[in-house]
Amino acid sequence: MSLNSSTLLNEENPQGPKRNAECLESLELQSTSSSPDNPLQQLQLASQEVLEKAKKSGRSKCPRCSSSRMFYCYTCFVPVETVPTKEIPTVKLPLKIDIIKHPNETDGKSTAVHAKLLAPDDVTIYKYPCIPEYEEKKHEIALIFPGPNSVSVKDIAFHLQKNTKEGVYHNDDDCSREPLHKQAKIELEEKNLNECISGNRSEGTRLKKIIFIDSTWNQTNKIITDERLQGLLQIELKTRKTCFWRHQKGKPDTYLSTIEAIYYFLVDYHQEILKESYKGQYDNLLFFFSFMYTLIKNAKCCAGKE
Repeated sequence: MSLNSSTLLNEENPQGPKRNAECLESLELQSTSSSPDNPLQQLQLASQEVLEKAKKSGRSKCPRCSSSRMFYCYTCFVPVETVPTKEIPTVKLPLKIDIIKHPNETDGKSTAVHAKLLAPDDVTIYKYPCIPEYEEKKHEIALIFPGPNSVSVKDIAFHLQKNTKEGVYHNDDDCSREPLHKQAKIELEEKNLNECISGNRSEGTRLKKIIFIDSTWNQTNKIITDERLQGLLQIELKTRKTCFWRHQKGKPDTYLSTIEAIYYFLVDYHQEILKESYKGQYDNLLFFFSFMYTLIKNAKCCAGKE
């Protein structure tokens, strides 16, 4: 995303530069404080002072391609010169993430780059149709996409087994098979049952990679129908609502931006699958998103659009 708050206010505020200056002065006090109508205010984020300084400085050069950008370069996936990399938080993820970007998706409007900037070791972005072959690893990969066959995060462990290769996990002790001998000892049956239950609980931790599609919702059909993605477990985040300022009209508010989907999936995965208490471990994935949300929301308020 390319964003300059002063430019945005001048374009949208009919009352002129004087009023814009007053708004900006007020916004500088608001942007780092909690707002009662800000759904992102509870996030445990690293200091965003570096972004505040960059906002005041205006657009800066990308250290790689020298393009003029605000905060970061969305083509090179690096911060601009006024945003030192050492002042940007780094997030370690429990899974690898592949983001498949539609070729017609506007780079500057995508939030996918946020994930690459903040979790560089765990996130890879591909531009469709150049995507990996997933056939051999379907038993350890899932796709985030709302559809008729999508399941919730808490049901990953149960459904992931359907994508395992024959004989890999379903061995002679699999409780889904009938006993060969009706006279089998009760102790053996109980042992097999307990092993099966234990295996089911750990199945979710066998998940190693999550795929996200980065495109407008009207463009997803081209990617989701690709044969390389067929047969993958699909997961839907049904209970979260988007805060994205470019939410598409006519679509449910549960249709999230890419970075929101990544963040909310990881929070649910941490709690439902890893069975660990969530203490903000992935909050910094919304480091840029939350800052821009506040910036744009306040700019719209000053322009009288909210």
